[in-house]
Amino acid sequence: MTVKTAIQHPAAGGILLLVSASFAVLMATVPSMQWFDRMWDMEAGLDIGGWSLQMSIRHWINDAFMAVFFFAAGLEIKREMVAGELSSVRKSALPVMAAIGGMLLPACIYALFNGGSPETSGGWGIPMATDIAFAVGVLSLLGDRVPAGVKIFLMTLAVVDDIGAIIVLALFYPVHPVEWGYLLAAVALVLVLVVLNVRNVRRKPVYIILGTVLWFLVYMSGIHATVSGVVLAMVMPSRIRVKGVAGTVETKVDCSLEERIKPLVTFLIVPLFALANAGVAFNPEVFSDGLPGVSLGIAAGLLIGKPAGIFLFSLLSVKGRLAALPSGVEWKHIAAVGVIGGIGFTMSIFINSLSFTDPAVTDIGKISVLITSVIAMAAGLAAMAIVCGKDN
Repeated sequence: MTVKTAIQHPAAGGILLLVSASFAVLMATVPSMQWFDRMWDMEAGLDIGGWSLQMSIRHWINDAFMAVFFFAAGLEIKREMVAGELSSVRKSALPVMAAIGGMLLPACIYALFNGGSPETSGGWGIPMATDIAFAVGVLSLLGDRVPAGVKIFLMTLAVVDDIGAIIVLALFYPVHPVEWGYLLAAVALVLVLVVLNVRNVRRKPVYIILGTVLWFLVYMSGIHATVSGVVLAMVMPSRIRVKGVAGTVETKVDCSLEERIKPLVTFLIVPLFALANAGVAFNPEVFSDGLPGVSLGIAAGLLIGKPAGIFLFSLLSVKGRLAALPSGVEWKHIAAVGVIGGIGFTMSIFINSLSFTDPAVTDIGKISVLITSVIAMAAGLAAMAIVCGKDN
């Protein structure tokens, strides 16, 4: 296998992410290597005249680089909304309902274990997210044994899951109290971007420059700056009109920018995020007195809440005639997808970093997310292999 072929493999991004997270944990665990985790706390910034913007390297990755990650996610969401599986009610009903169940039930389960603790109750958003890179990677390991309808269902569910995570992030995990002046300026800039789109201004550099300004305004407003990436993606020009069969005019989506930015996100930004955020000293003594409420909430939310929520809400939507199972998809496939949905990883670690004020609790959350996601990966791969054993 050539390097190019390896990079293009659907599982490549997930494997690199796992390696990066494992390396970060190793470096944080070995006493002589703990300089690696402290390195991300070094200050870096911009100084222009009397104006200065200073953050730690870790915060630059989380607030700026990850905005590009969310921008790429936003482009994918928009593509699905314009001409994909979210473009009609009939197409989107099943994965949307499944995603809603897969977000609500884990959050409720986490609350059951931590609702009475002010220190940990804010982590209810941690088990809500599914890591799309790992989810796709698990399916890719089984190749053509997985029906096409199952792959589409999982991908669409993960996109809707991203939408939910973004909404939760914007509404419930602000960086600091909202600065309304900056927020109103950000809204005004979004309106300018919408007008440019409506007037068919298609020069992408214009949007990128204004998007950078938007990032700054959102960052200063107190809402997490990564939300600006999704907003920018939503106002980017994407529809193109092309001549179809017999001279008919069709509307398609211009995916060129998404294709260009995806390798940057997959092979640089997300691994950097893992290196800067997954570093936690793995100390079994943390669990010597039993599993803390944070760990129980995260583990039960991802390993039980995700599969149960996805399956139950899918069943309700089909029985209620709001949706129908795609061709080639059976209930056993939905159950296996639910197990894969328990892979939280990137977004779970991201929300974990914003959920707690006590660094010790944050570290427990990280360990719990990492261990639980690995279990979900193994269980999801086994479940899908079993149910697809005689398919195709």
